[in-house]
Amino acid sequence: MTHWLLTRYEHLTLWIEGASGSDRAAHLHAGLLIWLAAALILRRPLRDIRPILIVAAAEAANECADRYVHGSWRWPDTIGDAVTTLFWPTMILLLLHLRPRLRR
Repeated sequence: MTHWLLTRYEHLTLWIEGASGSDRAAHLHAGLLIWLAAALILRRPLRDIRPILIVAAAEAANECADRYVHGSWRWPDTIGDAVTTLFWPTMILLLLHLRPRLRR
């Protein structure tokens, strides 16, 4: 059952990558979408750390699924995916935290 589920997940991610034009674009959009959805579901502001922790957990789960499907870690790809997924949510989170100080 696990193998079937992860194989289906892999097919879905490949379809999304094809529709978005690239693996990196898919990770960028997924990171922002999960971050915004987590903030809405948790009813927390975007400056709260909890929504970005959800993004990090989702990305970790995605990379574990990739590792299972491919049979080994592909570190350059794994690190690139994590950076791409977390980059914009992290930058926006930092700006939201720095904004009051920048106004002075």
